[in-house]
Amino acid sequence: MTLKKFINKPENITAELLEGLALANPLILEVKPNNLVVNKGLEMASRVTIVTLGGSGHEPALEGFVGEGMIDVAVVGDVFAAPGYKAVVEALHLADKGKGILLVVLNHAGDMMTGARAMEEARKAGLKVSLVITQEDVAYAPRCEADRRRGLVGCVPLYKIVGAAAAQGKSLHEITAIAQDFADNMATIAVACKTATHPQNGSAFAVLGTDEMEVGMGQHGEGGGGRQKKKNADETAILMSDLLIADLNLCAGDEVMVIVNGTGSTTIMEMLIIFRRVHKYLEAKGIVIVANWVEEILTVQEQAGFQLFFARMNAQNLWYWNAPARTPYLVR
Repeated sequence: MTLKKFINKPENITAELLEGLALANPLILEVKPNNLVVNKGLEMASRVTIVTLGGSGHEPALEGFVGEGMIDVAVVGDVFAAPGYKAVVEALHLADKGKGILLVVLNHAGDMMTGARAMEEARKAGLKVSLVITQEDVAYAPRCEADRRRGLVGCVPLYKIVGAAAAQGKSLHEITAIAQDFADNMATIAVACKTATHPQNGSAFAVLGTDEMEVGMGQHGEGGGGRQKKKNADETAILMSDLLIADLNLCAGDEVMVIVNGTGSTTIMEMLIIFRRVHKYLEAKGIVIVANWVEEILTVQEQAGFQLFFARMNAQNLWYWNAPARTPYLVR
């Protein structure tokens, strides 16, 4: 199959995109062997450090958020594949500055296996590491079965909040508690009307009819049980908002962060139309949006759709969210 993408050899995609990322951001990050994307400020850091892992193919996440105030080392696997645990252990050693390390892992089978083995090896080596798992996809399981929920875009605001807490000098115990509290108070639902293709072989992740959409679609085209006739922007925004409001048990007076994350081929125009309806809908319910982000943050190649994310906020997390950061795809 001929791929309609501007790539070279499919097997070189990850290495070449990371090389391009480093060349485009020479003051912020560098790429080391085994696909370790490293914050240029890490060498001089004297604080808790942040490490994460995941496959390529979701750009700008995850490696695009390496830098001051967010991720210190991102360990990048091949397209939609978890990296090997040895690379993660290497990253943990590299990130060890004597203050402790927070490892953030999204709840997907390969990532979880890699993270668990890396934690085991790191502890054997005497490293002080704690683990936080993001698992906020409301489509996959009820909140009482959170361990079964997939990790979606929620990892990115979590990186920002824990990165700011680390920069402020908080201890590993404090940062782990901050991360877990934020993770426990966030929820995401995804929708797609056209699925992506794999950039190495051109195969489609799923097939949706011309007038269909799937509410609850996963990060790699996995079904969410919500296939239905396609709705317009306002109807879709309300349907998805209701799911998140119910999951988080939001009430009038609650303060929230809202993210509309485009998943590849959804235009800014569409995302802003969605955000407009979400904003008005929450406002009518007395729910206050105190932070927002409307952009492509964690994509699925050219998937047509978006992820809607809500998180209950407090004053501390809002301060961390607004704190300085410098990464390729987020500067404050």
